[in-house]
Amino acid sequence: MNFKVYFVLIYSLPVFACEVTDLSCKLLEKFNLYGIHQNGDIIIGGLFPIHFTVTLPELTYKTKPEMLQCEGFNFRTFRWLQMMIFTIEQINKDQTLLPNIRLGYSIYDNCRKVPQAVRAAITLLNEIDNMSKNYKCTGSSPIAAIVGDARSTQSIITGRIAGQFRIPMVSYSSSCSCLSNKLEFPTFFRTIPSDSFQAKAMAQLVKHFGWTWVGSIATQDDYGQYLVQLFNEKIQNYGVCLAFTEVIPKIPSRRKILQIVDTIKRSTAKVIALFAGVGDIIYLANEVVRQNITSMQWIASETWSTAALLATKTNFRSFGGTIGFAFRKAEIPQFKEFLLKVRPSLTPHNSLVNRFWERMFGCTFNLSDNSTRLSATTISKSICTGQEDIEEIDSVYSDVSQLRVSYNVYKAVYAIAHALHNLETCDPDKGPFLNKTCANISHFEPWQLLHYLKEVNFTNDFGEKVHFDENGDPIASYDIMNWQMDADGSVKIVTVGLFDASATSGQELLIDEDRIIFCDGTTKIPRSICSENCPPGTRKAARKGQPVCCFDCLQCAEGEISNQTDSVHCFTCPIDYWPNQEHDQCVLKEIEFLSFEDTLGIILTTIALFGTGITIVMLVIFIHYRNTPVVRANNVELSFLLLISLVLCFLCSLTFIGQPTTWSCILRHTVFGTSFALCISCILGKTIVVLMAFSATLPNNNMMKYFGPLQQRASVFACTFLQVIICMLWLATSPPVPVKNTKYQSAKIILECDVGSATAFWCMLGYIGLLAGTSVILAFLARKLPDNFNEAKFITFSMLTFSAVWVTFIPAYISSPGKYTVAVEIFAILSSTFGLAACNFVPKCYIILIKPDQNTKKHLMGRAVAASK
Repeated sequence: MNFKVYFVLIYSLPVFACEVTDLSCKLLEKFNLYGIHQNGDIIIGGLFPIHFTVTLPELTYKTKPEMLQCEGFNFRTFRWLQMMIFTIEQINKDQTLLPNIRLGYSIYDNCRKVPQAVRAAITLLNEIDNMSKNYKCTGSSPIAAIVGDARSTQSIITGRIAGQFRIPMVSYSSSCSCLSNKLEFPTFFRTIPSDSFQAKAMAQLVKHFGWTWVGSIATQDDYGQYLVQLFNEKIQNYGVCLAFTEVIPKIPSRRKILQIVDTIKRSTAKVIALFAGVGDIIYLANEVVRQNITSMQWIASETWSTAALLATKTNFRSFGGTIGFAFRKAEIPQFKEFLLKVRPSLTPHNSLVNRFWERMFGCTFNLSDNSTRLSATTISKSICTGQEDIEEIDSVYSDVSQLRVSYNVYKAVYAIAHALHNLETCDPDKGPFLNKTCANISHFEPWQLLHYLKEVNFTNDFGEKVHFDENGDPIASYDIMNWQMDADGSVKIVTVGLFDASATSGQELLIDEDRIIFCDGTTKIPRSICSENCPPGTRKAARKGQPVCCFDCLQCAEGEISNQTDSVHCFTCPIDYWPNQEHDQCVLKEIEFLSFEDTLGIILTTIALFGTGITIVMLVIFIHYRNTPVVRANNVELSFLLLISLVLCFLCSLTFIGQPTTWSCILRHTVFGTSFALCISCILGKTIVVLMAFSATLPNNNMMKYFGPLQQRASVFACTFLQVIICMLWLATSPPVPVKNTKYQSAKIILECDVGSATAFWCMLGYIGLLAGTSVILAFLARKLPDNFNEAKFITFSMLTFSAVWVTFIPAYISSPGKYTVAVEIFAILSSTFGLAACNFVPKCYIILIKPDQNTKKHLMGRAVAASK
């Protein structure tokens, strides 16, 4: 930036030269500057961009360069200049603010170009104008302060120059946030907010309407580049992405304009933020209209949001519905009357007023000096009389309905006046300077006025408080504007909201959405997104190499949901829940267990109770016929004990039905293990009795005396007690517990009992298997013994049935899902129990009840004898 300043100074200096003699400076060549001047006790400088552009001369070493020529008169900015003059005259008439001081002014046109702006600034600082001939080159500054500049780039350069001399500058339109740096610009103040606030306001506007895919266009200057950078940073904090960023060159280029328009057409973004001045936008706007680009929602910076030059019926087709930010406006009494009183005759020899008059009425003054260059076009125009009526012309100049920048000029002049007032009314011996001295209003230094300007704090006639913070910035507030079509076909710019940076966080932006007309001519908010929102049940997956706003929507994986729009992640449901079909909410999983209400549970319960009843009936029969030969033939006590164990085996199956609890899990396994150990122990005892009985019939063999009733009861007790010990150790170390199994069926919760210690569980089953295996072997050995009613054969059949059921049970148990696993286990228990009961007791009951004639000792002994033969 310093290089840029030095360059324009070098470019500007050759225009004049000074011969220093006795501290005087003589102008050798006049500047081609347009200005208005008025003498006074204190002179306030002013810089305004009255012309659009500058015609650059051809530079060659052969000839002397021609003067820069300003072209394109701007009536709106000329109104700003008039506001400064009007305000100064109002202050001069005020007998309370500066009653003994008359303010003067020296105002120049900088033509919106850096070289001309530097020339104007140097002219102000050195009291050089195009009317004088001798100038003072030393001493204090001829001006107390400068009102200006309009554009940030010019203010940066002028601010650095003025800062070297401690001369205050109060800008009315330079909004670059860089100017808040007091180290670089110690004397700079402004009456408009910094762009950092405008960037924040724009970002909140984008967020408010839900736009996530936005393009941006900015001028290639400090204003545009700083503002677009701030805007991009702010919107990214809100998750908004930039579709594109384009730059409007300072030197008009049709090729670049066509490139920007092509980018707009190709982009899927429907919202574009445009940061540029009116003069920079004209060429782009014309091309957009020419190519009939419509349905784009434009967001306007404060530089063009209220520009009548752009808000035309022709442009409305492409720019209708534009939403922008504008400075707060005010209706200033008597200002319009002041504007209409302007006459060339009141300011003789003032070329700026003359050019205004010529452009307003399309005429020309036939001047003899060189201030107006004649051309064929000029000669063809009528001669201006100076008496033309401004009221007959409907122009931007006389339109005081949108006094926004003009109002900021008004506040800037009054801020300087109040600073002068405070300087004048300083109490002696209480001043802010060395030894508590005060400045002399008749002869003060600019740095002294700078001190008071920092402390300015007043409320103007419109109720607005004016003061500057430590960065020289005012309280930030903007009106939100909307371009709408009036009933008569004209374009009206309507205020639809407010941004107040001093409001509570989150409450700064106030918008009346019902009053907004968008780009499509309706009140419906347009959409501008790179990718459609991901509905609940899906998650966003970023596209490689594209901004985060561009993504694909992927269905949540099995067992996961997302219950929000545009969810980044899917999350797993709690263990008791499962995603619904849409994967957008967790629903309670189906809980599965074999209950008493299920059809299968009812059937198994009925079978178990039926088996229990049948066994009890057989027990009653055996008790009733306990003295009969059939019952007494093979150890009555073991038969009774076996029947009781079979009842327990039938009943233990009921503990497997119903919702698993801690106690039911403990009971189902321990009762099952103990009951079957008792049952098999009884059968083993009966088998041994058969073998002993047969051995007792052999000569010299009396084994039964070693395995009498006491020994039989002891063996059964010992075999059963060992199983009890195993179960007790199991419960003491790691007992069975109820668990929720989701391993095999993720959509269901299978309530089941976990065995706890697998070792103890298999020891319990292994012990039953050991007893059963021993019984099978002994029964097989005794199957052909001539026992009573084929007792050995019945035991053999019962144990083979028992073994077959449980061997078949293992693969069926493993392959059965959910509650059917428990059903298979119950079925194995019931089947094996029925097998034991049927093989051991049904034949005896048949003899007792159906064939009582065979229930005799004679028949029993006869059969035994026949078998022995």
